Amino acid sequence: MKKRNPKIKKSAERTPRNNSPGEGKREGTARLVTLAVAFGLVLAVFSGRLVQMQLFNADAYRQEADLQSARTVSIKAPRGEIYDRYGRPLAVNRDGYAVVLDAAYLQASQTNETILRLCGLLKEKKEEWRDDLPISEAAPYTYMPDAEENTLSALQRVLGLNHYATAQNCVDEMIRRYKLEGYSAADQRTLMGVRYTMEALDYSVSLPYTFAEDISVETRAKIMEASFDFTGVNIEIQSVREYVATDIAPHIIGTIGPIYAEDWEELKKKGYSYNDMVGKSGAESAFEDLLRGTDGEKKIIQDQSGKVIQDVVVKEPVPGSSIMLTLDSSLQGVAQASLEEIIQSLRARENAVPATGGAVVVEKVNTGEILAAANYPTFDMKDYQTNYEQLAKDPGNPLFDRAFQGTYPPGSTFKPAIACIGLQTGVIDANSTVYCRQRYPYYDQVFTCLGYHGSENVITALAQSCNIFFYDVGRRCGIDVMNNYCRLFGFGEKTGVEVGESRGTMASPAQTKAAGGTWTAGKVLQFAIGQSDNAFTPLQLCNYTAVIANGGTRYETHLLYKVMDYSMGQVIQEQSVKAAAETGISESVFDTVKQGMKSVTSEGTAQATFRNYEIQVGGKTGTAEVPGKEDNGVFVAFAPFDNPEISISVVIEQGGHGSSVAPLARDIFDAYFFYEGDAYAYPAAGALLP
Repeated sequence: MKKRNPKIKKSAERTPRNNSPGEGKREGTARLVTLAVAFGLVLAVFSGRLVQMQLFNADAYRQEADLQSARTVSIKAPRGEIYDRYGRPLAVNRDGYAVVLDAAYLQASQTNETILRLCGLLKEKKEEWRDDLPISEAAPYTYMPDAEENTLSALQRVLGLNHYATAQNCVDEMIRRYKLEGYSAADQRTLMGVRYTMEALDYSVSLPYTFAEDISVETRAKIMEASFDFTGVNIEIQSVREYVATDIAPHIIGTIGPIYAEDWEELKKKGYSYNDMVGKSGAESAFEDLLRGTDGEKKIIQDQSGKVIQDVVVKEPVPGSSIMLTLDSSLQGVAQASLEEIIQSLRARENAVPATGGAVVVEKVNTGEILAAANYPTFDMKDYQTNYEQLAKDPGNPLFDRAFQGTYPPGSTFKPAIACIGLQTGVIDANSTVYCRQRYPYYDQVFTCLGYHGSENVITALAQSCNIFFYDVGRRCGIDVMNNYCRLFGFGEKTGVEVGESRGTMASPAQTKAAGGTWTAGKVLQFAIGQSDNAFTPLQLCNYTAVIANGGTRYETHLLYKVMDYSMGQVIQEQSVKAAAETGISESVFDTVKQGMKSVTSEGTAQATFRNYEIQVGGKTGTAEVPGKEDNGVFVAFAPFDNPEISISVVIEQGGHGSSVAPLARDIFDAYFFYEGDAYAYPAAGALLP
């Protein structure tokens, strides 16, 4: 029996207050009246609201009751387009069809079957779909050999696995995670590729997934015909990048592509949607912030049957800016064609050389604007998009940008810089001579020259490319002085170009020590003729030649010419010219060195190409030693001599003598100054320059 609480009992037995019976009755009546009034008021409010809903707002509430969803959808802004300096299109947009998976309508239980049906249809039509899984296509499963560490880390992070997880561990987890146990191994791999990519990019009701892009009209029709089997699959019109001349300057223009899982977290912070396309290389990547537009938004309201009731744009998309590059696409075409032609001719001549590849760069000497930059071997954007793996495995490495990232010993094209340094420091003057006996015994070594030149001054030494003269100048200047001035010329320094470039290597005691070697006195002499550990890009060589041509100012090289509005109707920004350095070398020194470079083309090592040329050209040939291989052929030049406009550098890997590659520069001068052919294909670029 439960024990009673004595305190409660005592309280209950207390005697009530001594109130009269009439007073208690009146209080009870007042309470009832108050309650009745309050109840009546509440009832009146609810009745009024019910009347309003049923009589006055009945249609609105009936529509609201029928609604299934109201979604805010992004409206993709067009990406800015890319043009050359004359407004010729290089990379433009066109409409294309994309297959999009919408989680609002694609039932989770049907996801795998829907994906397989889609993949089967696209495979039948020879179309591609997105698969970012960095794992081999079949067992035994391994990570893709070219997969970067951050790509594998992203995979392991998404799957919740440790960093030491194997490819098979990842496969096992995806089979469990995506419920793939009952499928064949081939279907499992297909599904894993799509499902992993969807998950890594946050596929959800609010974020549809672009399964395939730029499908054909025929494939679109097949999917639309089978729409009953493809619930949750939409065909949307999306902007597709198109390259007008797919073989012109592909390394410079670059590529765009989807956002990869490993980049998604960072790009999400910048406001990207995972269905966005972003610049991956070249100008497309370098100018991403300019080219990228600002997406708009629209609100879509649908009823339970999926019918769109309302479609309202709440924020208009803003297209990206279009850009004009400094390139002259016609001059670029000449440079590419001539580079290929000269390499093929070097391989085919009687005393053939391997001529494995090369590059040529053309720059405006007073602005740093890059007019052309050609590579060989090169590639076509059509092949890049459809056959990337074969291009990547090509032993000729056509995807490598030799013009901006390849580094080569400059050979004797380095001698004009040493001449400037010797003259500026007073080690020599214009009349100083060195006697060339073909041998220069110094530091317990014997350094040689290719000729027996006798008495040489700086002008004749440049014309005949005499090693002995420059050994002597270099020894007397010393490595520290040469290093300091050479940095002002841009050797071992980035030029400033917006796309990727190599810094190159300038030989020095510090550089040799850092590489684990030992600096010796003899390296000073090798440095002075462009050998030792010196290795520079064709872009750096062209920029250095421009410094000599313009009298001592090193301009930052650049590819951006103008920023325009999307329709190309208004200039938003004109790229300013930026001086990176002043050499401090006197005008008289440059005049002397330029006279030597004119002697190269009129009576020296390049006279066969330029002796009777219509305009005077300053140049320098180079035959650069490459251990274990044929020498590289190198040539630099500027023109017109009296009022220089452009500089050119040419490097042919294993091309032999610099004099053999000089005709390429002549072809470019011809196109720039004289060509009067088809106005679009090969215009007289010099006449068109602003």
